[in-house]
Amino acid sequence: MYKDKNHTSINKIITMILIVSLMMFLFTGCGGSADTDHNSDATSDTGSSQSDDKIRIGISLGTMREERWQREADMFKEYAKELGVEVLIQSAEDVPSKQIDQCENFISQGVDVLIVQALDSEAAGVICDPAKDAGIPVIAYDRFVRNGELDYYVTFDSVKVGEIQAQFVVERAPRGNYIWLKGGPEDFNAHLVYQGHKNILQPLIDKGDINIVLEQWCNGWDPNEALKHTENGLTLVDNNIQAVIASNDATAGAAIQALAAQGLAGKVPIAGQDADLAACQRIVEGLQTGTVYKPLRKLNKAAMDLAYALATNQDPMKVMDSSLGTWTKLNNGVKDVDSFSVDVIAVDKDNIVDVIIKDGFHKLEDVYKNIPKDQWPQI
Repeated sequence: MYKDKNHTSINKIITMILIVSLMMFLFTGCGGSADTDHNSDATSDTGSSQSDDKIRIGISLGTMREERWQREADMFKEYAKELGVEVLIQSAEDVPSKQIDQCENFISQGVDVLIVQALDSEAAGVICDPAKDAGIPVIAYDRFVRNGELDYYVTFDSVKVGEIQAQFVVERAPRGNYIWLKGGPEDFNAHLVYQGHKNILQPLIDKGDINIVLEQWCNGWDPNEALKHTENGLTLVDNNIQAVIASNDATAGAAIQALAAQGLAGKVPIAGQDADLAACQRIVEGLQTGTVYKPLRKLNKAAMDLAYALATNQDPMKVMDSSLGTWTKLNNGVKDVDSFSVDVIAVDKDNIVDVIIKDGFHKLEDVYKNIPKDQWPQI
């Protein structure tokens, strides 16, 4: 009888050892094989280690195909490190429905703030209501978001952009036949730029000094459309064109291509916006009259500062750096939206070094690469 009891006790001990060993194995195995699933369309950057209470800012860009937006994605990451927050950046690559899906995904992830650079200003409004229901503030970045409960808008003064572009041209060609290339009609900013053009051009049109031979939108700000429209305008008046109004550097570049084919490049004034490298090169070569420099770092910093203020329950009106821009209100069809506007700068051959190169936006050797080195400015 004693022997049976001892045998049973030994069996119990062995069984307990096996159970404990198995539990330790399973615990170690789970801890050693942790994996994180990342969306292949997103990039993430953070200023410190992951934690449940880390501020996360979702950023939806319409595209990363243009030089400007590649720069700004990097800027967002830099400011995130400075602020000690995490940014999740996705690009819709010019597909509005994809942008809406990506924003809905950000909302389901529970980001603290959502920054949207809208592809389609009208369609993007559907993002706002689900974000509001989830308690997530939405900031429209650069492009307005209409028809929704938008919280804030951070932008450049697009009306002033249009005025500068038109002024560049009018000063050099106050009379004559004009081709008028407007931006993408789906972008609310394009309408503001167009308003800026009208502020300068309409009085001269009314006087009969300026004759608009062709006026067209360029869907999606597509340079191919700008090229086609410019070619059509030149054909209409047998190349008798005194000026071209373009809405950004990409469409200006396409128009210059059409002018060059007729031997008119450098003879017909035209300006753009964004200070793209190719545009700056054309300016110093004498092919493009000017551009509008939009200090992207100021805009980017303003958006990140605003997002951080909202995520930390601070009053943006009190904490935003007034040296970056000014507050105003703009109606988006649903409400008057608090908007923070960053100023812009007219750039031509005379001040391109002081404004563009000394600000570190482009390098001297890149801007002047097509100019003989003995003609480069001394800085």
